[in-house]
Amino acid sequence: MLRISFVVICLGVASMSVVSGVQRGPSTDLIAMLRQGGYVLVMRHASSPREAPTAQTANADNPKLERQLDQPGRAGAAAMGQALRDLKIAVGDVFTSPTYRALETVKYARLANATPVAALGDGGQSMQGVAELDAAWLRAKAAEVPRRGNTIVVTHMPNLDRAFPSWGAVAEGETIVVRPDRKGGTTVIGRVRIEEWSKLR
Repeated sequence: MLRISFVVICLGVASMSVVSGVQRGPSTDLIAMLRQGGYVLVMRHASSPREAPTAQTANADNPKLERQLDQPGRAGAAAMGQALRDLKIAVGDVFTSPTYRALETVKYARLANATPVAALGDGGQSMQGVAELDAAWLRAKAAEVPRRGNTIVVTHMPNLDRAFPSWGAVAEGETIVVRPDRKGGTTVIGRVRIEEWSKLR
């Protein structure tokens, strides 16, 4: 929850800013590393209004009236996914919250063969507390060396905050890029807001 938050950021292809030693925004160096694979992109789902839709405003495939993406969220997810393909960033396993808004993020980004995982969800209680067991699952997955390409994980802010409190606020659609250290830990190497991926296409 793959703001590939994948803050105020310089936006040029080779530009970047460093906050506490962490690269903010895409750069040629970060893209080159991702092309090699071996990283985990922990992403918060794309933009979604806090209010659940009504029966009249819900999407046809959202019978439970869960929160769903707004137009910027749908456009942002689609643009990010296209940028990953254009930049030839290999995507391996994809794990997602089973909530509707997370599944929409994956759908519009066209991330194939995503696996819904209950531990990444909100337990049916949007923006509420997250159990430590679920946070431990997220930490373990972020520390797992990808079998191929780069792993993408799509989740929610409470999950991110419980698992990685040092990351601070993660914007909707933002991605934290981490490198597993092969010792059960991770190193954050970049933070990319969802709208920034398309700057490099």
